[in-house]
Amino acid sequence: MHFCYVTDRGSKVYLKGVNERNMMSDDAGQMLMVYDDPSDQRSLSLDDTSSTEESPDETRLSLESTNDVVPYIGQRFPTHDAAYEYYSEFAKSCGFSIRRHRTEGKDGVGKGLTRRYFVCHRAGNTPIKTSNENKPQRNRKSSRCGCQAYMRISKVTELGAPEWRVTGFANNHNHELLEPNQVRFLPAYRTISETDKSRILMFAKTGISVQQMMRLMELEKCVEPGYLPFTEKDVRNLLQSIRKLDPEDESVDLLRMCRNIKEKDPNFRYEYTLDSNNRLENIAWSYASSIQAYEIFGDAVVFDTTHRLTALDMPLGIWVGVNNYGVPCFFGCTLLREENLRSFSWALKAFLAFMDGKAPQTILTDQNMCLKEAIAMEMPVTKHALCIWMIVVKFPSWFNAVLGERYNEWKAEFYRLYNLESIEDFEMGWRDMVNSFGLHTNRHIANLFALRMQWALPYLRSNFFAGMTTTGHSKAINAFIQRFLGAQTRLAHFVEQVAVAVDFKDQAAEQQTMQQNLQNICLKTGAPMESHAASVLTPFAFSKLQEQLVLAAHYASFPFEDGFLVRHHTKLEGGRKVYWAPQEGIISCSCHQFEFSGILCRHTLRVLSTGNCFQIPERYLPLRWRKISTHSVKLLQSSPSDHAERIQFLQSMVSSLIAESVKSKERLDLATEQVSYLLSRIRQQPVSTQGLRDISPLHRNL
Repeated sequence: MHFCYVTDRGSKVYLKGVNERNMMSDDAGQMLMVYDDPSDQRSLSLDDTSSTEESPDETRLSLESTNDVVPYIGQRFPTHDAAYEYYSEFAKSCGFSIRRHRTEGKDGVGKGLTRRYFVCHRAGNTPIKTSNENKPQRNRKSSRCGCQAYMRISKVTELGAPEWRVTGFANNHNHELLEPNQVRFLPAYRTISETDKSRILMFAKTGISVQQMMRLMELEKCVEPGYLPFTEKDVRNLLQSIRKLDPEDESVDLLRMCRNIKEKDPNFRYEYTLDSNNRLENIAWSYASSIQAYEIFGDAVVFDTTHRLTALDMPLGIWVGVNNYGVPCFFGCTLLREENLRSFSWALKAFLAFMDGKAPQTILTDQNMCLKEAIAMEMPVTKHALCIWMIVVKFPSWFNAVLGERYNEWKAEFYRLYNLESIEDFEMGWRDMVNSFGLHTNRHIANLFALRMQWALPYLRSNFFAGMTTTGHSKAINAFIQRFLGAQTRLAHFVEQVAVAVDFKDQAAEQQTMQQNLQNICLKTGAPMESHAASVLTPFAFSKLQEQLVLAAHYASFPFEDGFLVRHHTKLEGGRKVYWAPQEGIISCSCHQFEFSGILCRHTLRVLSTGNCFQIPERYLPLRWRKISTHSVKLLQSSPSDHAERIQFLQSMVSSLIAESVKSKERLDLATEQVSYLLSRIRQQPVSTQGLRDISPLHRNL
């Protein structure tokens, strides 16, 4: 349907395919209108290349219902840039952006530009690119869909004063228009002012991350998070474009710094690769203390690759774990030029080389297909899982708008399902959750369920994670990693600054260890197993075991087939199956808590108590949770040729034992009991004549 209105000077304005109600609407963003000057006989096709001169009527549209914001035929502008700015503001209010499409001029000297077309950002079609095998393709999806919305302006000169007039306008889109809170993310409306650029440069020199820059500027400008006129990606692009230092010089300085550290500390390890232009491509490093810690605590590792080095916008990977006191510990670091299979594979090889080929039992990462393939190639025996906190951090952007007021309710249900023990309960609960919150068609929910075996605890409990899947540990490790992200001034200094951060964390860990050891252990059950565990495990690990001991008192055990069935005393059905072989000292439970955390569960502790077992079997007090330093373990794991050094260390331990035991009667009683038991066990062991020959006469007489 076409509507035609006549202006006060006889010029006609055609509204094609729009009813009168829509034309009169005050909401310009919803109007689907096409105006065209009948004096212009040209086609509205955006592919038209003709340059026929127009003679637009110089009258102004005089309909009372016309919204002043909407462009109209005959509208005048002093310059084509002014027309562009006007149309751009109109587009932003409607939910799209524009671009300059085509310019036209007249043949002849001095005629210059006579016509311009401004089109919707989704106008036209995606050009076909020729593939180049030597150049990697970005494979980005184009937003162009052949939209026909446009505004045409023509140059008119009267009385020596040139001006530009609107001679064509169409606001009919073949795609959805964006909401105000979405349109601001279009590239055309994302700008960084000169003032903001100066501020970003100043922040970059201090070494803070791009995320921290964004938060600070939001506070300075008093805007809500995410409402700056630019994004984190824009800031990274800016930092990349204004980088003044030659990357090659930076690389040379970085390698020189690594060599200097190596000269001072022969146990410092680093690896790097150069590209075809002899420039640094990838680099990885680890410190002596990190390698030593990995010997004991490298059974479960987090490899966080979600961060970037601000100075050069390089992907940054950090390996971390948890020590016997539950404190995060640093294992290694890598800088990569690209996030692809080749780079990740190289990084994992370098890490294994640092650790003498010892792969972790489990590794936690972000969801990245290239990284997943690299781990399968380089660490085939290692269990790969996804970090829960790297998933949860995306929830607000995924589900906040979808769920609205029910978001927090859904999140609580998600955590409940995540912590379940039974796979059957998880899958049934997941279906109920999807039905309850109406998420059947949500792609994020579908993707999470497809990947459930890589993040949901019911599928992972047979693997050891050192407690790093809990919310508390996740936050602690994330905060630990954030400290390294602050060391981002000059690339050459980054390795040294990370070393300072590691030393700081090592000192903080030692202080935390001392504080834990100084705490008076409170025994809650009075059971011999509890006092035995308190004497062996660190306070952190003992607190976890003590929780299970307290809960064990509320469970009953029944002989069942070749083991026991253990369930809560209030339950009449169900329970966990425990298998115990007292002669071999082996016990296991169907809940798999020991395999998952290294701490015996309430079910096994109940069976041990029922079976008159007064001490926890040695194999269920893992070395990684015991009160022992990395130096102690290194000596214990050393070769027979280090016999004399080990004896000296044993003397030191005995001296410390006496010094600590005499501080109270309770300590002395405990030490006497444990040493008597230990001595009886030692006397049961065979004597090595080779060992006696290695011991000096002085030590024999002690």
